Amino acid sequence: MSIDKEVSIAVVGAGGVGSCFLQQLAYISKNHPKVRFHLTYVAIIDKALYHKDFSDIDIDTALSTLEASGRPLPTLDVAVDYLASIPRKVVFVDNTSSQGIAEAYPEILRRGISIVTPNKKAFSGTYELWQQIFDASLSTGALVYHESSVGAGMPIISTLKEMVETGDKVLRIEGVFSGTMSYLFNSFAPIAGTGGRWSEEVRRARSLGFTEPDPRDDLNGLDIARKLTILGRLAGLPIASATSFSVQNLIPEELRGTMDTEEFLQKLADHDDKMELLKTEAEAANKVVRFVGSVEVATGTASVGLKWYNRSHPIANLQGSDNIISFYTERYGLKPLIIRGAGAGGHVTAMGVSGDLLKIVSQIV
Repeated sequence: MSIDKEVSIAVVGAGGVGSCFLQQLAYISKNHPKVRFHLTYVAIIDKALYHKDFSDIDIDTALSTLEASGRPLPTLDVAVDYLASIPRKVVFVDNTSSQGIAEAYPEILRRGISIVTPNKKAFSGTYELWQQIFDASLSTGALVYHESSVGAGMPIISTLKEMVETGDKVLRIEGVFSGTMSYLFNSFAPIAGTGGRWSEEVRRARSLGFTEPDPRDDLNGLDIARKLTILGRLAGLPIASATSFSVQNLIPEELRGTMDTEEFLQKLADHDDKMELLKTEAEAANKVVRFVGSVEVATGTASVGLKWYNRSHPIANLQGSDNIISFYTERYGLKPLIIRGAGAGGHVTAMGVSGDLLKIVSQIV
């Protein structure tokens, strides 16, 4: 069978998501025989693997080879110059959460290099950066996809874009956008049973790997705010940044300093009564408390915080660390379009990245 297309892949970041992506890339390259995928560049935090003659890196052994014989990491400018000189189409796969790499997206796109990424910081930073990214894409035809920046592998961004591009009017977006916060509140305030003490549930979630190493990075609400910023912008709102609207911080004010994580977790127990009161008040109304994000397109507002829901509500009935996103639009009327599923995890996040890669490949001439 003849090869129809050839594309070079540059992968930056090979941790949880990045290593899963490379596994999926190996599968894709073997099961899309009409496309030849050339893995040309792989980098982690302190080293990179690439060849001056642009020869291929074996996908199956890329990480072990990188660890054994990788070069010192070049500057981003040098890496982009190298990628721009490759004599075929290039897709830059950014599996990091780096602000510096995110800010380089406009220049990468201006050099004709397409981008796929789960990096939220590129699309929830300043509105100026958002505009620069998509202006650069339009100016060169290089493509940028970021499905996994919201909801991991769930089809959240692609669904919203299709609604907007086909003329539907989005009225409201609401949901549980964090696997961490989903797990915490499903355990702390279940629809059946009493649940555990708040600090105990935070400790348990951390021990199971559902939180960031420092749970305060989840409890401050900023991760959800970044996702709302992205969705609000796609719906047409010029949201200035993820810190430009109301975000409820669940870290007690006394514990927002520089204390280490273990000290924070120990002292969090002193504030359990406040969270217990919130849960009890909701239960008295036959409801449960959940931590949600919402965008009200008509009023141009967004918010992140605690809300009460009837026990029969889909948001109240989430299980484990699932996410749920509801789109209220003119076409769907009183019943929203609901997307529910695993919103975190290396393999499902990498699936969204891999899917975006295939979208770009399908458009390469």
